[in-house]
Amino acid sequence: MPFADFTARLSNGQEQSLAAYRGKVVLIVNVASQCGFTPQYKGLQALHDRYAARGLEILGFPCNQFGGQEPGTDADIATFCETTYRIRFPLFARIDVNGNNAHPLYVWLKAQKPGLFGRAIKWNFTKFLLGRDGAVQARFAPNTKPEGLARHIEKLL
Repeated sequence: MPFADFTARLSNGQEQSLAAYRGKVVLIVNVASQCGFTPQYKGLQALHDRYAARGLEILGFPCNQFGGQEPGTDADIATFCETTYRIRFPLFARIDVNGNNAHPLYVWLKAQKPGLFGRAIKWNFTKFLLGRDGAVQARFAPNTKPEGLARHIEKLL
């Protein structure tokens, strides 16, 4: 199933077809508001500011599967992101990224680019970078800072 065939619910409850991002370079990140990596939101927003006009989309998918670090409602999460980090890229409803209830998008992403130690997402802020053709080009560990992705993004833009 191609990337553009998936749908996901935005934080406001609206169902979003990922076909809206067809032809874009897309960075997909499972995020959390109470994680040691949460300050990466600042770097993600900086990437959005720098590259959105050239075709980059960043999609944030909150997840509470790692240490209970995303316990709020979708509205709470969206408010936190907007007020604390001035996030302007799409933020989706909270999902599971592992296990029997994993969102189908994440089942697909993990199959396309397994990690070093298997397919499972190991922690918050794992990043998947997709090219304009919708193919997964790279997977980055949570400790990879957003600013470290700039050269990879530029190659795909």
